[in-house]
Amino acid sequence: MLVVVISILAGLLVLDLVFQIAGIVAILPILERSPPFAVEPTSPAPAAERATFQTPDGVTLHASLHFPGDATPVGTVIFCPELGGDHWSATWYCRALVEAGFAVLAFDFRNQGQSEQMPGYAPIHWLTEFEVTDALTAVAYVRQRPDLCELPLGMFGISRGGSAALVAAARSPDVQCVAAEGVFSISTMSLHYTLRWASLYHPTWIMRLYPMWHIRFTLAVARLISQARRHCHYVVLENWVRKLAGRPVLVIVDGRDTYVLPEISESLFQSFPQGTTQRWAVRGAKHNMAREVDAAAFDRRIVDFFSQMIDSGLKTVPGSKSHTDAGTRAV
Repeated sequence: MLVVVISILAGLLVLDLVFQIAGIVAILPILERSPPFAVEPTSPAPAAERATFQTPDGVTLHASLHFPGDATPVGTVIFCPELGGDHWSATWYCRALVEAGFAVLAFDFRNQGQSEQMPGYAPIHWLTEFEVTDALTAVAYVRQRPDLCELPLGMFGISRGGSAALVAAARSPDVQCVAAEGVFSISTMSLHYTLRWASLYHPTWIMRLYPMWHIRFTLAVARLISQARRHCHYVVLENWVRKLAGRPVLVIVDGRDTYVLPEISESLFQSFPQGTTQRWAVRGAKHNMAREVDAAAFDRRIVDFFSQMIDSGLKTVPGSKSHTDAGTRAV
């Protein structure tokens, strides 16, 4: 009898392994396929100051710095563009901030826009440590500029750039507040679509037998394999946003987003610290298109949000340490 039981258990384990391998084989190409985001090009701003700075791993990033005319800035906002966009898109998303007296530093992530191409890395929609390093390098650059280093500092990002802004802010005490539109996490997103499309690869009754922890484990293994294949390290957003507790956070949700569905946004939002996090849902907005729907409301909300760090009297603390202080320099 014992032999029979052991044989049955061994058979079930082998069967489970087969299904898990089959699942990973099916998941990998979907995980690594970037959606076809349609990003409208933005014209350069002639009045903007051009800047470049170098990451600790030696990649030169290109940026533009937008000042509020001849006035002294009341604060600085670092803008992180979406995948496929470039730093000039700040002239669309951050126009009201500049008009309200803020300096805006917008930069291109590595292998995007005008920034340097790092060999062996092909960026897709998932956030990696490379993008977080780039965002933290922008923070370090602002801290090194005499005209900006003591001003209140915030971050603002779109889609993957929003995720990078959130994680960079969570890791840097220099950032007083952070806003993001259209953000998503590899963990929440991949789980949602796995449950949604699993029936295409496995019978429904088999999927019902698997506990949620087992599905999450399989997805985690798929991520590890994908990291090795793509020579990068994915960042799970939920692991970092909790560290933003006590700082103002604005999450803009696009009501007609067919990529980051409302239920995905709601699930991710549960990970954010309560009390200081605002969730603004914009009806009729497609992915990253909240300002397209209502520019006046968007501009008013963004300016009001970042004005908090001025009204509070918070300032960047000269000499405080961030993760990119060592080896980061302007070039």
